Order: sequence, then C-alpha cells, then structure tokens
Amino acid sequence: MQTTDPSTLKRRAQALQLNGLLSNWGACSTEPWVANLLDWEEQENTRRSMERRLHSAHIGRFKPLADYDWSWPEQIDQGAVSDLMTLQFLQTASNAILVGPSGVGKTTIAQNIAHQAVLQGHTVIFTTAGKLLGELASLDSDSALRTRLRHYARPALLAIDEVGYLSYSSRYADLLFELISRRHEQKSTLLTTNKSFADWSEVFPNAACVVALVDRLVHHAEIVGIKGESYRQKEAQEHAKARAGKRKTSKGTK
Repeated sequence: MQTTDPSTLKRRAQALQLNGLLSNWGACSTEPWVANLLDWEEQENTRRSMERRLHSAHIGRFKPLADYDWSWPEQIDQGAVSDLMTLQFLQTASNAILVGPSGVGKTTIAQNIAHQAVLQGHTVIFTTAGKLLGELASLDSDSALRTRLRHYARPALLAIDEVGYLSYSSRYADLLFELISRRHEQKSTLLTTNKSFADWSEVFPNAACVVALVDRLVHHAEIVGIKGESYRQKEAQEHAKARAGKRKTSKGTK
C-alpha cells in the first residue's frame, strides 16, 4: 500500500535529492501526485543503478544456470553451487573457489553467481587472471598501481576467471598476493582455476608468496571441485556429427 505520510514522503524526497520539490514542500506535500512522483524517481534510480553495475561488472554473455547440464560432470556438488547462488558468502566476506579442468562449466557458474550479486545490489568486477595481472603489471608508476589496486579491492565481489591456464612471473604473483591481501576478510573473491592448489607453484614458478597467497584465498572459502570431460568438446563432436549427417542426407537426395 502506498504511503501518504508527509514525513515519510519528505525523507524519500531528501534521499532522492529532489531539491526543487523540497524547496516547495509546504505547497505540495499533501498533493496526491507526490507519492507517485517519488515512486517513479526511485524506480528509475534503481534501474539506472542496475545498468551501471552491470556495465561495470563486465560479466559478458553467459548461459543461465537453469540450462546447465548437471548430469555431465562426473563430480559436482550442486548443493554447494546453490548455496553460493544465495550469496551468503558475501555477508561474511568469504571466498568461493571453483576447481576443475577446462570445459566443465566453471566460468558459467562464476558468471551466474556474479550476475546474481549485481541483481541483489552488490558491486562486482568479473575479469580473467591474464587481463587483471597484465593490466596491473603494465602500470609504470607506483601511484597508478595503487589507484588500480584500490579499484579492484573496492567491489563487494571480485571474480577472477582462468587462474592456472598461463604461467606468471614472480612480479605477477606479488601483485595478486597484494590484491588478495587487501581483500582478505574485507570483501569476497570468486576464483576459477584448473589447477589444484598443490600445483600453483607451476602457475607462479619461483614466487616466494605462493603459499601465503593460497593460504589467504582458502581461509574462510567455499571450495567446489568439479570433475569431468570438457562439455565444449562434447558439443563440438555433436555438431560435427550433425553436419556430417546433413551432408550425407544431402548427397543421398541428389
């Protein structure tokens, strides 16, 4: 039911910073259109905020989790993924880590979690490890690096995709350690990797901070392991068979 209480309406107008309306409050506070105007302004603010957060998140196109084939992986804890979709881990600044080989849906799951966080009003950045670390390493001044580290330390959820597909120097490991340390127990980090943590020394060879980096990531973290063959390879094989069948049918009709 729409409220018409003048004091409540005025607080809403102040929150919206409708200064023109507020300067004439005595003349219009009891007008029936004021409540409708505030509703419209709040709805538009919500819509614009959503658009800004979606644009800033850079999640990209993704398959909805409702279309995820849960029967394909040999091992996946669907209940754990469902729990992550509730975003409770954000309330405690915990981390979420999806571990598994290429093609089992880690990125899809991470994108769905990130998108749900945006829908629930959280700030999100979704990026790949290569893009994130390449950007940080390319900065040629300490002030620029500090500014960019603050940018990635700020959102409620930072999703880092594809850790482990490339190897990085100690400089890159130090940058990731610095970022994770800033977020540790302050903000949540969602990470996907194709490497077990025991193999992270292959991702960051000769980096002295690898043990400390992993320690901060797994502290208060929900780790979901996924095992199975690549679903992308399965789809590619199915498409190849379908095309071969069409060619065979086409030749048979000639």
